Amino acid sequence: MRDRAFAVLGLFDSAQALMDAIPGVREKQLGDVETYTPYPVHGMDEALGLRRSPLGGMVLVMGILGAITALFFQWWMSAVDYPIVVGGKPLNSWQAFVPIMFEVTVLFATFTAGLGMLLLLNKLPFFGHPVLSSRAIKAVTRDRFGLAVECPQGRSLDVEAAKAVLLAAGATDIEVLEVPAPSGPLSVSFYTRAFWSILAACIVSGYGMYWAVKLFPVLPPMVHMENQPKLNPFKPDSFFRDGHGMQLPVAGTVARGHMPFPFSTQEQAASMPNPLPMTAKVLAQGKTAYEQHCAVCHGVLGNGVPTLTSAYGAKPADLQSKAIRDYPDGKIYFVIMMGKNSMPSYAADMTERERWAVVHYVRVLQRAQNAREGDFQ
Repeated sequence: MRDRAFAVLGLFDSAQALMDAIPGVREKQLGDVETYTPYPVHGMDEALGLRRSPLGGMVLVMGILGAITALFFQWWMSAVDYPIVVGGKPLNSWQAFVPIMFEVTVLFATFTAGLGMLLLLNKLPFFGHPVLSSRAIKAVTRDRFGLAVECPQGRSLDVEAAKAVLLAAGATDIEVLEVPAPSGPLSVSFYTRAFWSILAACIVSGYGMYWAVKLFPVLPPMVHMENQPKLNPFKPDSFFRDGHGMQLPVAGTVARGHMPFPFSTQEQAASMPNPLPMTAKVLAQGKTAYEQHCAVCHGVLGNGVPTLTSAYGAKPADLQSKAIRDYPDGKIYFVIMMGKNSMPSYAADMTERERWAVVHYVRVLQRAQNAREGDFQ
């Protein structure tokens, strides 16, 4: 029995009794000391003298490798193999790569944690461990704690001495576990049974899915996501006091990065100076914006002669009139910003810079049609 013994296993009633017994059993150096517990016990690794698990480092390295791999592949596809400018962003827009980098990092780390723990550290799949077929396995997986003196590699185990040490340490039950028989290579019949089992499972699942689709062809898969309470802005809603689904912004709030126009009348806006210098670049920008938005009504020269037919019933303002020539820049900007009479607001169609550039271009049109004597020298 000395040659056939794999381990001597002792059972303890509590985790504290097990922890108290470990130092004395290790001190005898009869073999490798291992524990079997129904739940993790804090400090067990240190008590057994085990080195820190390398699993954390493995997961860290593979997670970093996953992030680098995802970054490289996305950079290669977006910037080298199939370069397309999307939304004006540069080809190497690493910020857009972050979601995929995160997913691949988690993928690499998760597979490493699972497979590394099972295959590399725990040496699975292996179902022939002697403890699995012992009497003590039912107690160990429920509420008892096992401490085993296992046969050291290359040597035999002194069973009697191991029994005495465990009893002296407070074990309430002792069991001798024999060395498992070598498993050997898997037989042909095993592979045959496995093949037919997998084939049968595929046929049953496929046939079952076929009839499930036939019997429930329009059954939505996620009803709780499709049918959920929502607020339609264009329909009445009893949630708010006024019964409207669409609500105005809270009084006094402004959009992030946007300051509301502070003036409500032309007279108030008259004091606004034009912040842009009258340069060739600014005038070119103003000309483009004017021809796109203003010339159709006010005319190419700003004289109020539209390019529309007589079906256009409105009378656009003559920007060459003395009244408008005497307008300060702020008044013209106010009309572009807020609109006037039948003219709508162009605040949403032109940027602030474009609006001020149009004011400069209107001044150029006015000066061109109302030249002064000094302009010909």
